[in-house]
Amino acid sequence: MNNKVSSIGVFDSGFGGLTVFKSIAQKLPQYNYIYLGDNARSPYGDHSFETVYQYTLECVEWLFAQGCPLVILACNTASAKALRSIQQLDLPKKYPNNRVLGVIRPTAEVIGNFTKTQNIGVMGTRGTINSNSYPIEISRFFPTLKVHQQSCPMWVPIIENGEHLGDGADFFVKEYVQELLQKSADIDCILLACTHYPLLIPKIEQQLPENIQVLSQGEIVANSLANYLQRHTEIESKLAKHSKKTFYTSGDIATFNAHASVFLGEEIKTQKMNSALLP
Repeated sequence: MNNKVSSIGVFDSGFGGLTVFKSIAQKLPQYNYIYLGDNARSPYGDHSFETVYQYTLECVEWLFAQGCPLVILACNTASAKALRSIQQLDLPKKYPNNRVLGVIRPTAEVIGNFTKTQNIGVMGTRGTINSNSYPIEISRFFPTLKVHQQSCPMWVPIIENGEHLGDGADFFVKEYVQELLQKSADIDCILLACTHYPLLIPKIEQQLPENIQVLSQGEIVANSLANYLQRHTEIESKLAKHSKKTFYTSGDIATFNAHASVFLGEEIKTQKMNSALLP
């Protein structure tokens, strides 16, 4: 089998998707993976729907060109603002044999299993929260669930500037958590709807009573992907199984390598995305 047509693509606007990638690679280590971070144009959180769609489609098409018949949008903003358009408009016309999956639906399918009070909090970027993608998607699977949302615009910049372990992050963690909890006293589960946010879990949990559970998406998405591949043998059969992991960034390689070691817990060697390879 030609390796160029056999990898799983994992895309994020920057570094955060590496938390999802790490869980996927641990759950399904046998497959080949290509990770792409569009760091030159990140963060996506405050961009318009049209811009996020354009950027995401360009990166998805680039991954298709590298031989990825399946691409995971390991980015909540891209999943919220671009996934549906790509699935409904672009794949049928140009890539009928390829698939693009996101992180919102897999989470929505199981989130109700983690709450006893039927009240959950969702913390995400301004773009994800304003899209209302989570309340809409969750209501399809758990109609009685009450979703309380909180945008956290400062968290991604704090993390990407390496300040998430410092005292400076405490103020903004406390501020957003308190704003969320003021919306309902019945919240017993908080979903971190941004792939950067798991790096803040220790500080988030310090601001919460013990009865509130914090969920990140990595393991949920990994389990969903494993199930998807079992059900879709026409995709799974295309995937090479050499446990090869390749990383690309549209931004600065040295910067990406330094941040990636924080998100992955291991050092990697990244390659520069050649935008001229876009279809």
